[in-house]
Amino acid sequence: MNGLIFMKATLKNKTLLSLVFFFSIFLFVVSCKNSQSLGLKNGDLLFVTAKESGLSGAINNVTQKQKNASFDHIGILQKDKNGAFVLHAAPKGGSQKQSLNEFLKDQANDDQKVILYRLKSQFQKNIPDAIEKANSMLGKPYNFNYILDENSYYCSDYIERAFRKDKIFILEPMTFIDPKTGKTNVFWEEFYAKKDLKVPEGEPGCNPNGLAGSDKIERIKEL
Repeated sequence: MNGLIFMKATLKNKTLLSLVFFFSIFLFVVSCKNSQSLGLKNGDLLFVTAKESGLSGAINNVTQKQKNASFDHIGILQKDKNGAFVLHAAPKGGSQKQSLNEFLKDQANDDQKVILYRLKSQFQKNIPDAIEKANSMLGKPYNFNYILDENSYYCSDYIERAFRKDKIFILEPMTFIDPKTGKTNVFWEEFYAKKDLKVPEGEPGCNPNGLAGSDKIERIKEL
Protein backbone atom coordinates (compact mmCIF):
# COMPACT_ATOMS: atom_id res chain seq x y z
CA MET A 1 0.00 0.00 0.00
CA ASN A 2 2.79 2.45 0.94
CA GLY A 3 4.55 1.68 -2.35
CA LEU A 4 1.37 2.43 -4.29
CA ILE A 5 0.95 5.75 -2.48
CA PHE A 6 4.61 6.60 -3.20
CA MET A 7 4.16 5.79 -6.90
CA LYS A 8 1.06 7.97 -7.13
CA ALA A 9 2.86 10.86 -5.40
CA THR A 10 5.86 10.48 -7.72
CA LEU A 11 3.60 10.42 -10.78
CA LYS A 12 1.79 13.49 -9.52
CA ASN A 13 5.09 15.35 -8.99
CA LYS A 14 6.32 14.41 -12.46
CA THR A 15 3.06 15.61 -13.98
CA LEU A 16 3.33 18.90 -12.10
CA LEU A 17 6.94 19.39 -13.21
CA SER A 18 5.97 18.65 -16.80
CA LEU A 19 3.18 21.22 -16.65
CA VAL A 20 5.55 23.83 -15.22
CA PHE A 21 8.12 23.03 -17.92
CA PHE A 22 5.64 23.29 -20.79
CA PHE A 23 4.11 26.46 -19.33
CA SER A 24 7.58 28.04 -19.20
CA ILE A 25 8.16 27.07 -22.82
CA PHE A 26 4.76 28.52 -23.72
CA LEU A 27 5.58 31.86 -22.07
CA PHE A 28 8.92 31.99 -23.86
CA VAL A 29 7.31 31.30 -27.24
CA VAL A 30 4.61 33.91 -26.63
CA SER A 31 7.23 36.47 -25.65
CA CYS A 32 9.27 35.77 -28.78
CA LYS A 33 6.21 35.90 -31.01
CA ASN A 34 5.11 39.18 -29.46
CA SER A 35 8.46 40.84 -30.09
CA GLN A 36 8.59 39.41 -33.61
CA SER A 37 5.03 40.49 -34.42
CA LEU A 38 5.88 43.99 -33.23
CA GLY A 39 8.89 44.03 -35.55
CA LEU A 40 11.36 44.54 -32.71
CA LYS A 41 15.10 43.97 -32.93
CA ASN A 42 17.75 43.51 -30.26
CA GLY A 43 18.96 46.94 -29.12
CA ASP A 44 15.85 48.85 -30.16
CA LEU A 45 15.08 51.92 -28.08
CA LEU A 46 11.62 52.27 -26.57
CA PHE A 47 10.59 55.87 -25.85
CA VAL A 48 7.54 56.53 -23.66
CA THR A 49 5.38 59.56 -24.41
CA ALA A 50 5.14 62.28 -21.79
CA LYS A 51 2.06 63.24 -19.82
CA GLU A 52 0.87 66.85 -19.72
CA SER A 53 1.20 67.36 -15.98
CA GLY A 54 3.26 66.41 -12.93
CA LEU A 55 6.91 65.37 -13.18
CA SER A 56 6.37 64.00 -16.69
CA GLY A 57 4.93 67.27 -17.93
CA ALA A 58 7.64 69.29 -16.18
CA ILE A 59 10.40 67.26 -17.85
CA ASN A 60 8.81 67.65 -21.26
CA ASN A 61 8.11 71.36 -20.74
CA VAL A 62 11.81 72.25 -20.55
CA THR A 63 13.24 69.58 -22.88
CA GLN A 64 10.92 69.11 -25.86
CA LYS A 65 12.72 69.95 -29.10
CA GLN A 66 10.55 68.36 -31.78
CA LYS A 67 6.79 68.28 -32.32
CA ASN A 68 6.79 64.50 -32.74
CA ALA A 69 9.17 63.91 -29.82
CA SER A 70 7.48 64.38 -26.47
CA PHE A 71 8.94 61.78 -24.13
CA ASP A 72 9.63 61.28 -20.44
CA HIS A 73 11.12 57.76 -20.36
CA ILE A 74 13.32 55.39 -22.38
CA GLY A 75 14.53 51.80 -22.27
CA ILE A 76 16.59 49.46 -24.46
CA LEU A 77 15.31 46.11 -25.72
CA GLN A 78 17.24 42.90 -25.07
CA LYS A 79 16.20 39.72 -26.86
CA ASP A 80 17.86 36.54 -25.61
CA LYS A 81 17.18 32.83 -25.09
CA ASN A 82 14.81 33.65 -22.23
CA GLY A 83 12.61 36.06 -24.17
CA ALA A 84 12.30 39.80 -24.77
CA PHE A 85 13.13 42.30 -22.02
CA VAL A 86 13.47 46.03 -21.50
CA LEU A 87 16.51 47.33 -19.62
CA HIS A 88 15.68 50.68 -18.04
CA ALA A 89 15.94 52.87 -14.96
CA ALA A 90 12.60 53.77 -13.39
CA PRO A 91 11.49 55.45 -10.13
CA LYS A 92 9.89 52.17 -9.07
CA GLY A 93 12.59 49.51 -9.02
CA GLY A 94 15.61 51.52 -10.15
CA SER A 95 17.79 50.04 -12.90
CA GLN A 96 16.01 46.84 -13.88
CA LYS A 97 15.40 44.13 -16.45
CA GLN A 98 11.66 43.89 -17.08
CA SER A 99 9.78 41.63 -19.46
CA LEU A 100 8.66 43.42 -22.61
CA ASN A 101 5.04 42.46 -21.99
CA GLU A 102 5.09 43.92 -18.47
CA PHE A 103 6.82 47.09 -19.68
CA LEU A 104 4.21 47.67 -22.39
CA LYS A 105 1.42 46.87 -19.94
CA ASP A 106 2.73 49.43 -17.43
CA GLN A 107 2.78 52.17 -20.05
CA ALA A 108 -0.71 51.29 -21.28
CA ASN A 109 -2.00 51.41 -17.70
CA ASP A 110 -0.62 54.96 -17.43
CA ASP A 111 -2.20 55.94 -20.76
CA GLN A 112 1.24 56.49 -22.28
CA LYS A 113 2.35 55.29 -25.70
CA VAL A 114 5.62 53.61 -26.68
CA ILE A 115 7.48 54.80 -29.76
CA LEU A 116 10.11 52.57 -31.35
CA TYR A 117 13.45 54.06 -32.39
CA ARG A 118 16.36 52.11 -33.89
CA LEU A 119 20.06 52.77 -34.34
CA LYS A 120 20.95 53.40 -37.96
CA SER A 121 22.62 50.50 -39.75
CA GLN A 122 26.17 51.81 -39.36
CA PHE A 123 25.77 51.91 -35.58
CA GLN A 124 24.13 48.49 -35.09
CA LYS A 125 27.54 46.98 -34.33
CA ASN A 126 27.61 48.96 -31.07
CA ILE A 127 24.53 47.25 -29.63
CA PRO A 128 26.14 44.14 -28.02
CA ASP A 129 28.54 46.27 -25.96
CA ALA A 130 25.74 48.65 -24.97
CA ILE A 131 23.53 45.82 -23.75
CA GLU A 132 26.44 44.31 -21.84
CA LYS A 133 27.07 47.67 -20.17
CA ALA A 134 23.36 48.14 -19.42
CA ASN A 135 23.26 44.74 -17.72
CA SER A 136 26.30 45.65 -15.62
CA MET A 137 24.37 48.65 -14.23
CA LEU A 138 21.30 46.69 -13.14
CA GLY A 139 20.38 46.93 -9.48
CA LYS A 140 21.44 50.54 -8.97
CA PRO A 141 18.80 52.84 -7.40
CA TYR A 142 16.97 55.55 -9.30
CA ASN A 143 18.50 59.01 -9.32
CA PHE A 144 15.69 61.26 -8.07
CA ASN A 145 17.86 64.39 -8.14
CA TYR A 146 18.56 64.19 -11.88
CA ILE A 147 22.14 65.30 -11.19
CA LEU A 148 24.75 62.90 -12.57
CA ASP A 149 25.83 60.41 -9.92
CA GLU A 150 27.93 57.26 -10.22
CA ASN A 151 25.78 55.40 -7.68
CA SER A 152 22.30 55.97 -9.13
CA TYR A 153 20.81 56.56 -12.58
CA TYR A 154 17.78 58.19 -14.14
CA CYS A 155 16.29 56.81 -17.37
CA SER A 156 18.10 58.70 -20.12
CA ASP A 157 21.29 58.75 -18.03
CA TYR A 158 21.17 54.94 -17.90
CA ILE A 159 20.85 54.68 -21.70
CA GLU A 160 23.51 57.34 -22.41
CA ARG A 161 25.96 55.46 -20.18
CA ALA A 162 25.19 52.18 -21.95
CA PHE A 163 26.28 53.72 -25.27
CA ARG A 164 28.87 56.15 -23.89
CA LYS A 165 31.92 54.16 -25.08
CA ASP A 166 30.75 54.53 -28.69
CA LYS A 167 29.48 58.11 -28.25
CA ILE A 168 26.03 57.36 -29.65
CA PHE A 169 24.54 60.04 -27.39
CA ILE A 170 26.08 63.12 -25.81
CA LEU A 171 25.73 64.95 -22.53
CA GLU A 172 24.50 68.52 -22.87
CA PRO A 173 24.06 71.45 -20.47
CA MET A 174 20.75 70.89 -18.70
CA THR A 175 18.14 73.62 -18.68
CA PHE A 176 15.12 74.11 -16.47
CA ILE A 177 13.99 77.31 -18.16
CA ASP A 178 10.34 77.50 -19.22
CA PRO A 179 10.48 78.56 -22.90
CA LYS A 180 7.19 80.43 -22.49
CA THR A 181 8.42 82.68 -19.69
CA GLY A 182 12.19 82.62 -20.08
CA LYS A 183 12.45 81.90 -16.34
CA THR A 184 13.11 78.75 -14.33
CA ASN A 185 10.06 76.50 -14.44
CA VAL A 186 8.10 76.81 -11.18
CA PHE A 187 7.84 73.04 -10.80
CA TRP A 188 11.63 72.69 -10.84
CA GLU A 189 12.18 75.62 -8.49
CA GLU A 190 9.96 73.96 -5.91
CA PHE A 191 11.32 70.48 -6.71
CA TYR A 192 14.91 71.40 -5.86
CA ALA A 193 13.96 73.75 -3.02
CA LYS A 194 12.34 70.81 -1.21
CA LYS A 195 15.61 68.88 -1.59
CA ASP A 196 17.59 71.91 -0.39
CA LEU A 197 19.48 71.84 -3.68
CA LYS A 198 20.30 74.51 -6.22
CA VAL A 199 18.60 74.09 -9.61
CA PRO A 200 21.40 72.47 -11.69
CA GLU A 201 20.99 74.85 -14.62
CA GLY A 202 23.84 74.35 -17.11
CA GLU A 203 25.15 71.17 -15.47
CA PRO A 204 25.86 68.23 -17.83
CA GLY A 205 23.02 65.78 -18.28
CA CYS A 206 20.56 64.29 -20.75
CA ASN A 207 16.86 63.67 -21.22
CA PRO A 208 14.63 61.43 -23.38
CA ASN A 209 13.78 64.21 -25.83
CA GLY A 210 17.45 65.01 -26.31
CA LEU A 211 18.28 61.35 -26.98
CA ALA A 212 15.40 61.10 -29.45
CA GLY A 213 17.00 63.95 -31.39
CA SER A 214 20.24 62.05 -32.01
CA ASP A 215 21.17 61.78 -35.69
CA LYS A 216 22.41 58.24 -35.03
CA ILE A 217 18.92 56.81 -34.48
CA GLU A 218 15.70 56.86 -36.46
CA ARG A 219 12.04 56.75 -35.52
CA ILE A 220 10.38 53.53 -36.71
CA LYS A 221 6.80 53.42 -35.47
CA GLU A 222 4.39 53.50 -32.55
CA LEU A 223 3.89 50.15 -30.81
